[in-house]
Amino acid sequence: MPSTLDRVAPPLFIFIWATGYIVAKLAAPYADPLTFLSWRYAGVLVLMLGLAFVARAPWPSRREMQHLAVAGIAIQALYLGGVWVAIRQGLPAGTAALIVNLQPVLVAALAPLVGERVASRQWLGVALGLAGVILVIWHKLTLGTTFGPPLLVCVMSLLAITGGTLYQKRFVPHFDLRTGQVVQFAASLAVTLPLAWALEPMRIEWNASVLIAMAWSILVLTAGGISLMFYMLRHGRVTAVSSTMYLVPSVTSVMAWLLFGETLGAQAIAGMGVTLLGVYLVVAKKPETSA
Repeated sequence: MPSTLDRVAPPLFIFIWATGYIVAKLAAPYADPLTFLSWRYAGVLVLMLGLAFVARAPWPSRREMQHLAVAGIAIQALYLGGVWVAIRQGLPAGTAALIVNLQPVLVAALAPLVGERVASRQWLGVALGLAGVILVIWHKLTLGTTFGPPLLVCVMSLLAITGGTLYQKRFVPHFDLRTGQVVQFAASLAVTLPLAWALEPMRIEWNASVLIAMAWSILVLTAGGISLMFYMLRHGRVTAVSSTMYLVPSVTSVMAWLLFGETLGAQAIAGMGVTLLGVYLVVAKKPETSA
């Protein structure tokens, strides 16, 4: 019998994860991407370290710390850093979203590596989910234009979050979310901060937009969203968890329509419906047959 958190976690995660694009749009004019992310990782590190000590949370073993660090660098430093840098270098957000949302396809293809079997019904759901995402963001794609390095960086982000998700599910599926995230964000900060120092002027203007974006990123997006993703990975199948990310562009499009007045046409709405059907086919349990 699923708990209340099991039922609430997926839609709450989708909503929180979708706000990441809104936060990026809010902060982008005033902060270099890796510099912003370095501050964000440091903030989460302080928050989780405080929570861990207050609760006297158990710390992972040295071997578990190593696995957590590898997964954290992939999921945080490489994935987020790559997406933010690619968009900052001129890759359209729609193109970036389409590339990153190939993740459920890769996860489904590689699921046997972590002992999961993907049924034909789920493969159909994966395909429908991708088709729906393309319909949602099609009007935002800039096709026929070569972006070179930013495109490669975004593909790296796709491989990083896919590999990091599977690696964590395989090697360290169970850990305390407070101490585990201390390890992961310390490792991510150790990678991101030197890159920010080497590649950026480390510009950040501490105005209202940046402060709101930073607070939301630390308290909601990272501490809340990442914790929910790890919780779902612990209690669910990696293919089903990854497929929920197909819904993120649809929710983001609705948010952008409400907050920034971006267009939301009939094609996008149809795409949302197709995506919902695809995700349902992936996550719905196969009905039991009576003897």
